[in-house]
Amino acid sequence: MNRRLLLVPFCLALGGCATVLPPVEVTRFHTPALAALAPGSSFRFADGPDPDRADPERSAYRAAVAVELQQLGFRAASGNEPAALLIRVDHARTERQAQGASPVSVGVGGSTGSSGSGLGVGIGFNLGGGPRRWVDLALAVRIDDAASGTALWEGRSGTAVPAKSPGAQGSLAAAKLADALFRDFPGESGRTITLP
Repeated sequence: MNRRLLLVPFCLALGGCATVLPPVEVTRFHTPALAALAPGSSFRFADGPDPDRADPERSAYRAAVAVELQQLGFRAASGNEPAALLIRVDHARTERQAQGASPVSVGVGGSTGSSGSGLGVGIGFNLGGGPRRWVDLALAVRIDDAASGTALWEGRSGTAVPAKSPGAQGSLAAAKLADALFRDFPGESGRTITLP
């Protein structure tokens, strides 16, 4: 028997052999005023440079959003330069417990056909039995016209990851959620999509 075929179910039973960040659900909204979002426009975070450096996760989300904006052609306002755009960033992290399946399951199957009949019994072991801790992660960003305070664009992205996975780390989660949120910017208004 092919050893690679044996490895696939084993990897699946253990939750995957490689670390894969889960898909992200994204919803975006924008108005006709979006035309004011010209490439090269300067931006500033609405709450100042970095109001809470003691919170590394908050800093990671702000940095991830800044990277995405700069890749779209916007630039961070320098010094006392008035910014054309104000960026509001919010994030949430909620831990929850999900009850896992029974650690042992038994399945019985049978078949009949022109060549005879067969009966099979399978026993499966859930190696991670019992409750599992999950982390729900969310990022919300709003881009306002600095002069009028009008909201030009806003979006939300979110995902759920096992609490012990690398994807639950602030920096990795921030980069993933920001990348999904700004992918194909500005995106279709009012539609929720799932991105890998």
